[in-house]
Amino acid sequence: MERDSTASVPTATDGGSASGDTDRSASGDTDGSASTSVTGSPQNRTGADRVAVIAASMTQFGQRDAWLQSLLAEAGQACLADAGVAADEVEHLYVSNMASGEFEGQTGAPNALAHDLGAVPAYTARIDQTSSSGGAGIYAAWQSVASGASDCTLLVGGEKMTHRSTAEATDVIASLTHPVEYKHGVTLPSFAGLTARAYLDQYDAPRESLADVAVKNHANGVDNPHAQFRKEVDRETVLESPIVADPLRLYDFCPITDGSAALLFCPESVAADYTDEYVVVSGIAGATDTHVVHERTDPTTMGGVVDSGRAAFEMADRTPSDVDVAELHDMFTILELLQFEDLGFAEKGAGWRAAASGRTARDGEIPVNTSGGLKSKGHPLGASGVAQAVEVYEQLLGEAGPRQVDADVGLACNVGGFGNCVTTTILEVGA
Repeated sequence: MERDSTASVPTATDGGSASGDTDRSASGDTDGSASTSVTGSPQNRTGADRVAVIAASMTQFGQRDAWLQSLLAEAGQACLADAGVAADEVEHLYVSNMASGEFEGQTGAPNALAHDLGAVPAYTARIDQTSSSGGAGIYAAWQSVASGASDCTLLVGGEKMTHRSTAEATDVIASLTHPVEYKHGVTLPSFAGLTARAYLDQYDAPRESLADVAVKNHANGVDNPHAQFRKEVDRETVLESPIVADPLRLYDFCPITDGSAALLFCPESVAADYTDEYVVVSGIAGATDTHVVHERTDPTTMGGVVDSGRAAFEMADRTPSDVDVAELHDMFTILELLQFEDLGFAEKGAGWRAAASGRTARDGEIPVNTSGGLKSKGHPLGASGVAQAVEVYEQLLGEAGPRQVDADVGLACNVGGFGNCVTTTILEVGA
């Protein structure tokens, strides 16, 4: 699929633009309107009631004895308790989940959760958008409130994975690829390795720059009590770990994880009835890229990230320089660099320098993955996008403990497959 090579991607580095080989730009100076031509991106209605997030919760991530239904109930109950909202006040209940049928042989999770929480007769739906199911769930929950269809929407994302072998889990995840690719044994790790090699060669980036991402995110995860791995690693450990998909090694990949996370949404006009402190969804958008990865002109550019980011920034009337903290989908270390560039935080090919220089560290200019990211926190597929927003929520409200940074505007980017589908969300401190 050919794309115009004349456009530029604005960055937050010096107010200038970064040359790219795609007509997809992350953000630019806006005229204050939030209209966009990107499919799946909302028009911001002037004067309309904004959507608030008034509570958030997250279970312990890692290897859990509990099955999916119990994990969902654990996060859902904690989220409702955080807001002091009774279960029977919930009007819409969404469950973000990729593969409960494949992993557990269990379907109907939303209906069962409504029963377990006592949320009957709430409308329920399962949101499946592969590994970006959590972000898609945020979009669905936002839509339900923004449209006026619901005044109280609970989103719970979760996945149970660790009872399956690595080979079995990898095969379930690989099923999201194009059937032709899947038939030839192509998996997401192989895509990641090929893309990482192309990136390192094209932009003369050292192999150590990928290790810098893993080192940073593991350091952040130490201070996240819910993270699967709370242990620092050094460059040498990352670079000497076993090769998985050259040049990527074991520590360039996130773990297989069990866990759940939840968010509670309502109109901003009633948020103060529940809490004095809340955040609002100021921008949100979803986009897709080619399902067949090799059809992309440049595999190091994730078009869905560019498009969803551009539309979310436009809706929020923000630019990358306004973002104080970001949670990016680092299923592989290379993905953090690609998203950082495609969202406009750095020039194309310069994202690796941000990690190497400490710009994305917790005390840096734009902290990335203060939660530990998928790399350290873990990646229970349906929960990850929700957990990203939980971290941003806690950062904006000053509830992140030792991970706390100074933040009023945060961004979460949740990626499905290898950029096949993406949801980008911008959250801000409520009035």
